[in-house]
Amino acid sequence: MKTLTILFSLLCLLGLSQLSYSKIYKWVDKNGELQFSDQPPQKKHKDQKVEQIEIKINSVSNPNLSENPLEIETDSADQASARKVIMYSASWCGVCKHAKKYFRQQGIAYKEFDIETSARGRRDFKRLRGRGVPIILVGKQRMDGFDASAFEKMYQG
Repeated sequence: MKTLTILFSLLCLLGLSQLSYSKIYKWVDKNGELQFSDQPPQKKHKDQKVEQIEIKINSVSNPNLSENPLEIETDSADQASARKVIMYSASWCGVCKHAKKYFRQQGIAYKEFDIETSARGRRDFKRLRGRGVPIILVGKQRMDGFDASAFEKMYQG
């Protein structure tokens, strides 16, 4: 329980500092207790395995989608394809409905894949390591959730 409290505190601090990625190390100390730190242990005991784990803070907008497992076919020389909008959604999702309404009002063309009724939607959502809907892609940029002003910056960028 103590370890979970420490991990939760560490995650909160990372979130407050607005970091997107951080190096975190995990190991079992000589007393058999699981430890987490932003630095590896000073002294390693025999057979101690130190593992670096990656914590990604979920945010509304992730402008760098360099790790996108989807191969979205866009011609970088073509500005229109760089602004191609794809949304992964679900029929019951209120935020998805809000995003679709915004797209219609702004005259923004988009391609939608329902993650529950579309085979491609399910497959892509899994490949994107989706945890919630909507996931909105604009070229190589990604937004988890929807915020109109953040989307506008991403779309115009």
